[in-house]
Amino acid sequence: MSTLETKDSPPVTMTPKLYIQTNGCQMNDYDSDKMRDVLHASHGFELVDDPKQADVLLLNTCSIREKAQEKVFSALGKWRIIKTKRPNVIIGVGGCVASQEGADLQKRAPFVDIVFGPQTLHRLPQLLDQVRLQQKPVVDISFPEIEKFDALPEPRAEGVKAFVSVMEGCSKYCSFCVVPYTRGEEISRPVNDVIAEIRALAKQGVREVNLLGQNVNAYRGALADGDIAEFSLLLHCVAAIEGIDRIRFTTSHPVEFTDSLIEAFAEIPKLVNHLHLPVQSGSNRILKMMKRGHQREDYIETIRKLRLVRPDICLSSDFIIGFPGETDAEFEETMDFINDIGFDLSFSFIYSPRPGTPAADLVDDIAPEIKKQRLERFQQRINEMTAAISHSMIDTVQTVLVEGQAKKNPLQMQGRTENNRVVNFIGHPRLAGHFVDVYIAEALPNSLRGRLISTADSLINTDSTAPTQQYA
Repeated sequence: MSTLETKDSPPVTMTPKLYIQTNGCQMNDYDSDKMRDVLHASHGFELVDDPKQADVLLLNTCSIREKAQEKVFSALGKWRIIKTKRPNVIIGVGGCVASQEGADLQKRAPFVDIVFGPQTLHRLPQLLDQVRLQQKPVVDISFPEIEKFDALPEPRAEGVKAFVSVMEGCSKYCSFCVVPYTRGEEISRPVNDVIAEIRALAKQGVREVNLLGQNVNAYRGALADGDIAEFSLLLHCVAAIEGIDRIRFTTSHPVEFTDSLIEAFAEIPKLVNHLHLPVQSGSNRILKMMKRGHQREDYIETIRKLRLVRPDICLSSDFIIGFPGETDAEFEETMDFINDIGFDLSFSFIYSPRPGTPAADLVDDIAPEIKKQRLERFQQRINEMTAAISHSMIDTVQTVLVEGQAKKNPLQMQGRTENNRVVNFIGHPRLAGHFVDVYIAEALPNSLRGRLISTADSLINTDSTAPTQQYA
């Protein structure tokens, strides 16, 4: 299949080239992988790292943070130069900003050929053909529910870990959040569809899966007999898949962190000793204004129950600092809250109003410098907690899933612990994809250093000719 070229184009190639730029969360990473898959399956596209070499440029956007639209148009401005030199290049914008802006995006950037939402990425082949045939832009930001997953090709694994989307959308309508408006309300995939995707990934060498959803523990997937499975049951089904030895999930909501889900942590060893559970604030008044549906005491009780079955579980969370009307005393409540819980990590941001959300109409009377000071103090305390947990792991033996060679040292291998710490250690490249036991010798700001002790599962003999000073 040849590409369409002009006199200023690179040499004609039989393989069309695709470039994807991804902004945002793990859901966007997953969606970008699926964009690649559908265009590879339908048109033979191959992914490239340089947008100047691509025939199709796709920007997968996120609208969670402030100035998301400005970042989109900044990126598109650079791509416009490419399209000026090569008019047959097709530019597409997908994701949440595309869903939010719709046809207005194309009006502001008329050189954009395709605007599509998170739920219509599976239609990219048809949208691409339509643009080429009709020579005019197309917009498809509809919400066809589960159709997206039914139309996706067989999953392709890249490495030993994989994201698997089990549901889309959110029905919580927190006052600050655009997700219900850009991705729609909660729609869960049938259990058999999720299991089939994970089995296919396991056959390709995936050992760890991360189950994704905007509110993943709200999962309510159909079983073959018509009954509905809660998220805890789905976890048990995934744990039974041969070859899958680690299970993560993100992101969850405190309201639906049920007792059955806590029991899953007690009953499923493959479920990692790590949880991301967003709380957003430690102040009950602010939580009410955010329409979170829970109080700080509810969150604390959930963590208390969880630690009864997983005493050493590491916790991460999301926090919004400087929500409209947040007083000094309410910020101190949040500081007391994180000290009481003991978080390992946080994704924390200064509040930014998102157009179309209820919170955007609230009076924001907190001075920017005050918000910045609060955020710096908050993040400094979280960083202290993170460092303390890392240092507590020194002189322990951790089970590590080896992902591949370390980026900075080809003689070292890199993997992750259950609590998501990066570990670098001397080891043979054939360890990639296997679980090994590593003695933790040093804690660095962003990683751990260790020494290989033994493999935690069967491993083929390494090359006997390998120098002993290089490979442990």
